[in-house]
Amino acid sequence: MAYSAEISRANPSCIVILIDQSGSMEDPFGQGAGKRKADGVADAVNRLLQNLVIKCAKSEGIRDYYYVGVLGYGDRGVGPVFTGSLAGRELAPISEIANNPARVEQRSKKVDDGAGGIIEQKIKFPVWIDPIYKGGTPMCEALRQAKRMISDWLHQHVGCFPPIVINITDGEATDGNPEDAAEQLRRMSSEDGNVLLFNLHISSSNHMPIEFPDSESLLPDNYAKLLFRMSSNLPDYMWSMVQEEGIIISDNPRGFVFNADLVSVIRFLTIGTRPSNLR
Repeated sequence: MAYSAEISRANPSCIVILIDQSGSMEDPFGQGAGKRKADGVADAVNRLLQNLVIKCAKSEGIRDYYYVGVLGYGDRGVGPVFTGSLAGRELAPISEIANNPARVEQRSKKVDDGAGGIIEQKIKFPVWIDPIYKGGTPMCEALRQAKRMISDWLHQHVGCFPPIVINITDGEATDGNPEDAAEQLRRMSSEDGNVLLFNLHISSSNHMPIEFPDSESLLPDNYAKLLFRMSSNLPDYMWSMVQEEGIIISDNPRGFVFNADLVSVIRFLTIGTRPSNLR
């Protein structure tokens, strides 16, 4: 059955995150969060990296179940966005990511005080990427670079759990129609199944979010419909995870969220990178 390969140190998997860093990412989220999209996405991706580190932590250290790349696309073209000692790295094992955050910030987190109230708790927050927002949206080139990276990966890991690519964007591509590049990416495969491409659309509008649709009919504009068509169908195990989150979906949902607020961004990244068979 596809998407059932064991993820282990001997047979790791690959995650590539593409982040729109165009000028419009300076705008706030549309669902009343008041936070710049670039800041919210950077926080969500940093949190995802931290969660992947925790998932791979064992008593003897961090096991390299994943190799992770984060590419940004905007004014500077397309390239890796790790900062600090990982700067310039396209793909890094999760153990190196764990040991090399650019910095660790102290932040406040609201938690239940156990007596019906809310208190602020100080937490350590590792940072690997920073928010950037300038220029256009070279999404086609970002998808092509992801394809090159994953092609190299698949050549060396033919039996791996299929790589996952998550594209986070708020605007239309400025370097052409990305549909063909997306299709070429989705056609690549390991022995366990095709590469998974998921698209996360964030916006400044107040339109209600649409999560994991099975049709483009309810999407309000042509660009949202394009991103939907670019997205892979959810494997069965992810479909089950979406249901566990209380999201009502059909029997054939795609890995696409329209007009995501910050909560949806975090939830989408969690579901989209949760493996079915981690050992």
